[in-house]
Amino acid sequence: MTERSVHPALWPAPHASGAVDATVTVPGSKSVTNRALVLAALASEPGWLRRPLRSRDTLLMAQALRAMGVGIEETVSSSSAAAGAPDVSGEAWRVIPAGLHGPVTVDVGNAGTVMRFLPPVATLADGPVHFDGDPRSYERPLHGVIDALRALGARIEDGGRGALPLTVHGAGALEGGPVRIDASASSQFVSALLLSAPRFNQGVEVRHVGSALPSMPHIRMTVEMLRAVGAQVDEPETGGEPDVWRVAPSALLGRDLTVEPDLSNAQPFLAAALVTGGRVTVRDWPERTTQPGDALRELFTAMGGSCELTPQGLTFTGSGRIHGIDADLSEVGELTPGIAAVAALADSPSTLSGVAHLRLHETDRLAALTKEINELGGDVTETADGLHIRPRPLRGGVFHTYDDHRMATAGAIIGLAVPGVEIENVGTTAKTLPDFPDMWTEMLGA
Repeated sequence: MTERSVHPALWPAPHASGAVDATVTVPGSKSVTNRALVLAALASEPGWLRRPLRSRDTLLMAQALRAMGVGIEETVSSSSAAAGAPDVSGEAWRVIPAGLHGPVTVDVGNAGTVMRFLPPVATLADGPVHFDGDPRSYERPLHGVIDALRALGARIEDGGRGALPLTVHGAGALEGGPVRIDASASSQFVSALLLSAPRFNQGVEVRHVGSALPSMPHIRMTVEMLRAVGAQVDEPETGGEPDVWRVAPSALLGRDLTVEPDLSNAQPFLAAALVTGGRVTVRDWPERTTQPGDALRELFTAMGGSCELTPQGLTFTGSGRIHGIDADLSEVGELTPGIAAVAALADSPSTLSGVAHLRLHETDRLAALTKEINELGGDVTETADGLHIRPRPLRGGVFHTYDDHRMATAGAIIGLAVPGVEIENVGTTAKTLPDFPDMWTEMLGA
């Protein structure tokens, strides 16, 4: 982070004096960046990752792969694209696969993608790989990955916790084959196994046996990215058995991938247009994507706005009114904090459902949203699988983040309409959206 992005413990959330009118460039997708790093590290030839997200979570992933022997060279490239083609200038990472090795220690921070995607990679290393992280990471479930890897032939020491810290004793290979897991706590359990599966001797057949899987778009993203590097994947979406994914053993190709903007991180900026009755354009919004954030077009339109997708990006325009919404967010749970913030400012109640798994994210997001919005004068109640929000006049006060980046951006959204909101530890946004405070104030013309 640059020096100007370091902010005090309490950050006065900017209050909008009128309708926002701005164009925003959102950094690359964390979900795509970290999946691409894993696939490039396991490939049979070097590859390029252009416009990767540089944030705490992605730097932890790159640092971990380097520790296990993968070469990752950071460069700045200039565009050589033909007229009319996308501009791919900017930062680029060249990933050079190598024999994975231990002993090493990996710091996962509080990144779900790092703590879940890398233990399967570590089974392919020659030697032990120890995983540790932030205190909150010890509370996040890993049992689905740990139990599955053991069933596939891995040796893992976790003290019986089903969570961090743990050590994977890599043997240079993993037999693989069929495995049954309950991934209802996190779709990342499935993605973790699929990403490394082409390197397993038998590939893998993952059969989910629990209740409904959350965040299915993230699994579809994993499958599409695997296919893009040459993997053979059978999935329910293409006629396979329900809740079964099969990946055949194969070599992976090195690719030249340009990372899409992180559409979930575009949420607060689109929300600004809705809250202020203004207009915000997010550059380079893809016409087609597996990112869950693409659902914002439909969700925020239902809450009172309109959008237009052009070659320049997505332009979202607020109507000056915010409507409540009844929405099943099971596939797009990460959008819940921002939607809850907007719903607290609406003209009618909202019910957000299908997101019980958010209690196991960076923090218990349902409890945190309820507490923080209510302490500003709101009326939010938890349900079994979500939130019921009755709009009330809100007042200023401290909005705590619990080291959760999406709590920080939710508080900033409320601050647009409510004077005197102060965000505690806004710096936690560096997890996936570096320099958010500066981007936010620049959007407002401050």
